[in-house]
Amino acid sequence: MGMDLGLVVAVLCAMAAACEGDEAVGASFVFGDSLVDAGNNNYLPSLSKADLRPNGIDFAASGGQPTGRFTNGRTIADIIGELLGQKSYALPFLAPNTTGSVILNGVNYASGGAGILNGTGRIFVNRLGMDVQIDYFNITRRQLDGLLGKAKAKQFLWKKAIFSITIGSNDFLNNYLLPFFSAGERLIDTPDGFVNDLITSLRSQLIRLYSLDARKIVVSNVGPVGCIPYQKTINRIKENECVSLPNLLAVRYNAQLRDLLAELNGNLPGARFVLANVYDLVMELVTNYRSYGKHRFGFGWNHPRCSIVTTPDRAGFKTASYACCGNGGQYQGIIPCGPMSSMCEDRAGYVFWDPYHPSEAANLFLAKYIVDGDSKYVSPMNLRRLLRL
Repeated sequence: MGMDLGLVVAVLCAMAAACEGDEAVGASFVFGDSLVDAGNNNYLPSLSKADLRPNGIDFAASGGQPTGRFTNGRTIADIIGELLGQKSYALPFLAPNTTGSVILNGVNYASGGAGILNGTGRIFVNRLGMDVQIDYFNITRRQLDGLLGKAKAKQFLWKKAIFSITIGSNDFLNNYLLPFFSAGERLIDTPDGFVNDLITSLRSQLIRLYSLDARKIVVSNVGPVGCIPYQKTINRIKENECVSLPNLLAVRYNAQLRDLLAELNGNLPGARFVLANVYDLVMELVTNYRSYGKHRFGFGWNHPRCSIVTTPDRAGFKTASYACCGNGGQYQGIIPCGPMSSMCEDRAGYVFWDPYHPSEAANLFLAKYIVDGDSKYVSPMNLRRLLRL
């Protein structure tokens, strides 16, 4: 298979933007769960951590050392920032060096185990739920006023900041569907009732972000969580199958999420809510993984300015069922990635890094469609258009 021209063009566009000058192209304020956590949970007494090797083994900026990212390299939020020409990764809010002018690049509030509902992820003891993440952004919001002045801070947020929200999976996996912990809750709340609770809470959270001057907001829907190695392993299904109930719940939630974002776009003056259709993107990748090249393109701030780093073009992904790093069961899907885990050699050939999270190669695939894709996967506009507004 030849090189994916769309990805090459996207990276070259990002490089060109980064070379135009020293002024920041944009800022990323990242909210969500372990799919985009950049290390906040390192600073929490939590059972949900990715601070041990081999997590981060391909993360160039740390020299392959773990940073708290739940993947072998960059998260989808990291890659989107690169493709949009941002100067550096958004630092975790809880990191002690996330202070002063660095917040003009954005801040990452995401937390492994987090959910829309405050009770989600309690099995991990500590995590930053969506409400707490917005509380922390409120602190950043006041810091921006101090750095820029109130008028310029508002304009900065309205024009240059993209707010990304990747949350909801844990509300199903580590709340509603969690064995033992939530059996009583499932008796009380029907699937439709639970989805309604999620949408009601998320509506309030998004309106609160808007009240804090967020205007360009991209919200990812919930992916096909029934296709992750953990679900496939515990449900003992075939390699070409996914577990139906988690995916059904995700589809129900995603339909209401689409309606919610359309509602907010109509009701909140100046708001630009964008839906990232991660469900269909991941399903496409899981279904047709052999068709997508796993070559890796990117440029990073640890490399010379505007350099491009590539690995040779190769055939498609090798598997979309097995975790590269994990242990237990048919798909290595029971025990999370850690120092005692088995690890695949061809990490770019695996869609999933561990029982729950995509590999960097899969994150590259997802990011390029969200930044530069068409309305099938990101609507009503892609992120490059959103940033230029």
